[in-house]
Order: sequence, then C-alpha cells, then structure tokens
Amino acid sequence: MIVAGLDGSDSSWRATAYAAGLARRQNATLAVAYIQPVLGAATALAGAAVEETTREIADELLDALREAEHRLRDVWRVDWRFLTVRGDPYAGLARLADELRADAVVVGASEQAGHRVIGSVAVRLVKAGRWPVTVVP
Repeated sequence: MIVAGLDGSDSSWRATAYAAGLARRQNATLAVAYIQPVLGAATALAGAAVEETTREIADELLDALREAEHRLRDVWRVDWRFLTVRGDPYAGLARLADELRADAVVVGASEQAGHRVIGSVAVRLVKAGRWPVTVVP
C-alpha cells in the first residue's frame, strides 16, 4: 500500500502522480488521502460553512482523480482508493499510514514559507521514521 497526501496544491498533485507510478511499478494499491482540517476556535462560529467547504474540496479532489484516471487509463493502471479523514494533516496521514500498514508515504513539499521554521507535514513524517517517506517538490 502506497499512501499519498493530496490537498489540491500543485506539489500534492505531483506527489500523487509519483505515488501512482510507484504503486504501479510495485503492483501495490494507492491510497490517496485528503485530510479535512479541524475547526479551530476562530472558525467555530462558521462551523457548518467550513465543514461544507472541506466536504466540497474532498468531492472536487475525488472528481479530479476520476477524470485523471479516465484520461490516462492506458497509462495509469493502478488500483486506488480515495480516503478522507478529519484532523491535523500530519496526524491524519500518520494514522492512515499506520492503519493501512503503508509500504511508503508520498507527500508534496510544503509551499508555505512559515513551514521552514515550524516544520512541514513532510518533515514531521520523515522524522517519525515509521515508513519510507518521499517528498516530491
């Protein structure tokens, strides 16, 4: 099982494509994971609207994956599934990777400058050291 984190960013799409190739070469299943953010105190008042938005994002990502599979059906022959859970991106990916007994985790490099200081999801996954992690730029 190869787990790929997808949040809609360019780097996460590249990571998903890389993970699909890896899964195809290893004859493994690809689990594409979208981690829906948890509501913070500041957004609690807009709870229903934020929750609906994250659900819409998950639906859009799934539709885009299906379209890519259809468009690339002669090239992208890989068994895959789309998973979505609520939570912190690091904790959600780590939990899924553990539950699925992932052979590898593939994520995109963070596109946010602040993550160089506080650490990105990718860095935290690598530091956890529980699975091989590939960070795709």
